[in-house]
Amino acid sequence: MNPHLQALQPYPFEKLAQLKHGIAPPADKAHIAWSIGEPQHPTPALITETLIAHLGGLTNYPASKGIPELRQGIAAWLARRFALPAGAVDPERHVLPCAGTREALFSFAQCVVDPRERPLVLMPNPFYQIYEGAALLAGAEPYFLNTTRENGYRPDFDAVPEAVWARCQLLYLCSPGNPTGAVIDTATLRTLIELSSRYGFIIASDECYSELYADESAPPPGLLGAAYAMGNTSFERCVVFHSLSKRSNAPGLRSGFVAGDAAILKQYLLYRTYHGCALSLPVQHASLAAWRDETHVVDNRDLYRRKFAAVYDILKTVLDVAVPPAGFYLWPSTPGDEQAFAQGLFAQQNVTVLPGSYLSREAHGINPGRGHVRMALVAPLENCVEAAHRIAEFVRTLG
Repeated sequence: MNPHLQALQPYPFEKLAQLKHGIAPPADKAHIAWSIGEPQHPTPALITETLIAHLGGLTNYPASKGIPELRQGIAAWLARRFALPAGAVDPERHVLPCAGTREALFSFAQCVVDPRERPLVLMPNPFYQIYEGAALLAGAEPYFLNTTRENGYRPDFDAVPEAVWARCQLLYLCSPGNPTGAVIDTATLRTLIELSSRYGFIIASDECYSELYADESAPPPGLLGAAYAMGNTSFERCVVFHSLSKRSNAPGLRSGFVAGDAAILKQYLLYRTYHGCALSLPVQHASLAAWRDETHVVDNRDLYRRKFAAVYDILKTVLDVAVPPAGFYLWPSTPGDEQAFAQGLFAQQNVTVLPGSYLSREAHGINPGRGHVRMALVAPLENCVEAAHRIAEFVRTLG
């Protein structure tokens, strides 16, 4: 067996299941899950109808590179969304479809990390657990960048020692952040691109929450837009990951893309040819329909804004909580231990939230997830309001 498997920690939801084991919540209260970031808004009809219309494609093996029409549609979307000139993103060289960002974020590290060089893979802390697993199984050492209230829930890149940058081969970014919703600004992205050029590491920017944001006039910036604006028109060492799961409420479609540095993607395509994660042709056509349409995405953002407003109005009187600039999570501080909070909430109110410490690691003297829980506002509005009232009732019992 791969010896690196022994370094993997239990997945957060395994820990959560153990925390809840043996507890019988009140039977008169239906369960509300605010723990997993699985969108529950309806998948747009244009996606399902296109998928059905192309079921005949199941008789064909799909190419790892995807159909040209999908790559062209993705390139056009990137140009529209991140204010890139027409032709800046070459669908032949700069884009690869993938089976959702999860598999791509993991496999990317296996492709680009050279384990012979004592590599470090830098990542935010708390973080999407795939980053850590990808680093460990690639033979690298994770290096955690704590995100706390004091630094606006964004990594303090200025505090990273030069020796760490020198060993860094891959930097995972997550903006907007999971679980905090914090957004990395363009100036910081440009600084990171300059650092990557100086030290030779690759930036893997997980932007799967980029289309969920509070201010319709201020969408979060992206790595490719920042690179192009500073003259890095070939997106050297810059790779972004996008998905339809959150943007289009299609987590079961397992569809996303990787885009950026053509030289890196050429080697990554070689890897993927053996890895075997090509999207079926019906999924590719449905994905193209999704990337071409923005109406359903605007409607989706509006639904989340309404839920944030309603829930915040209830919770602000009992918890230290703020509405984030993006994403669909709340990241409140808990009165007391976050695991005890989550356990008690489930036992008394049949509402499940995720302890923040399950999403983070002890690093630089602290666990930045401790004292927080993650609340995913993915359920319908009425369920979210009900969950908020139950949480408020529970908090009041804590005195």
